[in-house]
Amino acid sequence: MSIERLKEIIKDSNNIVFFGGAGVSTESGIPDFRSANGLFNQKLNRTFTPEQLVSHTFFMRYPEEFFAFYKAKLIYQDAKPNDAHKALAKLEEMGKLKAVITQNIDGLHQMAGSKNVFELHGSVHRNYCMKCHSFYDADFIVNSKGVPTCTKCGGTVKPDVVLYEEGLDEDTINGAVSAIAKADTLIIGGTSLTVYPAAGLIKYFNGKHLILINKTSTQYDGAAEVVINEKIGETLKQVI
Repeated sequence: MSIERLKEIIKDSNNIVFFGGAGVSTESGIPDFRSANGLFNQKLNRTFTPEQLVSHTFFMRYPEEFFAFYKAKLIYQDAKPNDAHKALAKLEEMGKLKAVITQNIDGLHQMAGSKNVFELHGSVHRNYCMKCHSFYDADFIVNSKGVPTCTKCGGTVKPDVVLYEEGLDEDTINGAVSAIAKADTLIIGGTSLTVYPAAGLIKYFNGKHLILINKTSTQYDGAAEVVINEKIGETLKQVI
């Protein structure tokens, strides 16, 4: 019944925005952070917590250890877009989906063909020298030994991902807020809506239809018109 209702809503909507979290990428083999098997529940390092390992302080103080963790646990170059990414790209192609807002850093939405993507937490595919701002791709980081250094000036190359203690990019946040505020339908998927400030974006939605697709319940279930506790890839594939 929920799937049928979702189909009707999408058919009648012309300004859909999708807001997604880690659950969108788990079906592509990328682990999330907070589930029972997620990175934050693994014993990764005897001395530091996973939160500390991806903090700005740790990056500045222990760059070698930071990059060892980053390369091993946060870059998945073999990952391919799954049914969720493909369905959203198709909706954009149809002129219905106006924006994708993602907390993920894997670039899979763009790989699937989505054009208007707001990456709240940055991307592993963008890396910049901290001195001269030269650009480097993910291959450069993966193939570097130890701390990646700029081939032009020797500066440290930092991933364009938002670490703990760092603020979100203002232009990205403003673009996401504007897209949500204009939407007639907001589909939220693959996120438990517990990570702020990203989860706070939902308050800017004033449209007609709020849809939640997540394997577990969220604090906003009561406010949603449709709640589907299934895998997001399977759900969106059926809908499309």
